[in-house]
Amino acid sequence: METVSENTCFGGVQGVYRHKSSATNCEMTFGLFLPEEAKDGPVPLLWFLSGLTCTHENAMTKAGAQAWCAEQGIAIVFPDTSPRGDDVADDENYDLGKGAGFYVNATEEPWAPHYQMWDYIAGELPAFLGENFAVDLGRQAICGHSMGGHGALTLAMNLPGRYRSVSAFAPICNPTASDWGRKQLSAYLGSDETTWARHDATLMMRDKGFDGPVLVDTGTSDQFIDLLRPEALAQAVNERRQQATLRLQPGYDHSYFFISTFMEDHVAFHAEALYRD
Repeated sequence: METVSENTCFGGVQGVYRHKSSATNCEMTFGLFLPEEAKDGPVPLLWFLSGLTCTHENAMTKAGAQAWCAEQGIAIVFPDTSPRGDDVADDENYDLGKGAGFYVNATEEPWAPHYQMWDYIAGELPAFLGENFAVDLGRQAICGHSMGGHGALTLAMNLPGRYRSVSAFAPICNPTASDWGRKQLSAYLGSDETTWARHDATLMMRDKGFDGPVLVDTGTSDQFIDLLRPEALAQAVNERRQQATLRLQPGYDHSYFFISTFMEDHVAFHAEALYRD
């Protein structure tokens, strides 16, 4: 592991680290904030999965999460959104390839050799964090924005017992029925749409739901709201009678101004679940 940087932040440490990933077959970089309490032993861990075009850095520098995580004594990790490197396949469009891993394990060429983001987030990175940092893998929660909200919701529902709570900012709720989803799922997973279902939060909500609290915020002025399809997830939540809080925030868009406004709510929401016995 290479330490790229470490900065004192709200009494804790905001670090950036690089390591060789066997899942993605390339070097991966992530940000990790450890609160002051981590000096005395493992602390709960919150995941923040970012959206299209982002790296580990966007949410780390713009979401304002560290102050609220420090207040609650929670670590927060900011993974990258895709594999990186000169030999990693890419696309000229922003919504496919680098920065657009969609948190799936690609089975199709040219993506399969590196685009194994599901295995990286669900398996390799948590194990790596547990071995190298004072984080308690028995107390995890997950959050994400846009494509990362899609990832957070689908990981939470596919891995029962892993996360105590899940939240999302403007998630892609129904990718199998959206241009933000059908393009990427067909490219990464192929034309057999039966393999797409586990990566669709609306379909997973109807099929499995989540054994814990759910919080989703979407802005009514989100410029991508028709691609996000929050109404599809809301219908699935109602049909399942899932424990969930779904909020439409008037006037807010898709930006980090929106995320930073409600980050305190999300961290407090997760803290309640993470510290529950």
